[in-house]
Amino acid sequence: MSNSNYIKLYTGNLIIVQRIVQELADIGINAVKREQNESGLDPKIYGGHLLQEIHVHKDELDKATEVIKNITSELQE
Repeated sequence: MSNSNYIKLYTGNLIIVQRIVQELADIGINAVKREQNESGLDPKIYGGHLLQEIHVHKDELDKATEVIKNITSELQE
């Protein structure tokens, strides 16, 4: 992402990313999602594992980091 006001906060699978983005939206943070293919190949053709990145505005980083910590610690239980 070229805008220096946005910081990559998390990279993960689609399901977890969707949950994080929704919880961020619930507290008023508009996260930006980007798809990233691990293999560099088109996943529709080659079946590559698709990851997504979450970027947030640097002013919202602290609040967003707390949301991610809560979700990832819950998933590890």
